[in-house]
Amino acid sequence: MRVPSVVGMLTGITISQIYVPDQDAALDFYVGKLGLEVVTDMAFGPMRFLTVAPAGRPDRQVLLEKPGPPSMSEETAAEVRQAISKGVAGGHLFLACDDAYRTHAELKEKGVEITEEPVDQPYGIDFGLRDPFGNHLRIAQLKQG
Repeated sequence: MRVPSVVGMLTGITISQIYVPDQDAALDFYVGKLGLEVVTDMAFGPMRFLTVAPAGRPDRQVLLEKPGPPSMSEETAAEVRQAISKGVAGGHLFLACDDAYRTHAELKEKGVEITEEPVDQPYGIDFGLRDPFGNHLRIAQLKQG
């Protein structure tokens, strides 16, 4: 069976999404502690559409979405919030930096919950952390080439 070619059809991923129960607290963490920048913060019908991105990279946005209507019922949103707090909601972000040891030290100084110290991996040096809600994040200094 021959699969049709899709070269050129998709050109990138512009917005990824994670659930955050409190968007103001999420801004404090993702902007105040991690140093991301707000790209969009607007009322969009019954929801607040809030995206952040690394400085100068609005093509790499993360939607900080509060669980609830219109995408889910309030009952389901309560279940999602509980799953997030247990760290099992599936929210993961993988971020890059220029100096993993310096970034680790700066985040630790800011009180960020570090879940794994920097480790030398085949692809670079990375470490793990959690946001205030339970979402998992990894920050890596990637090897060149």
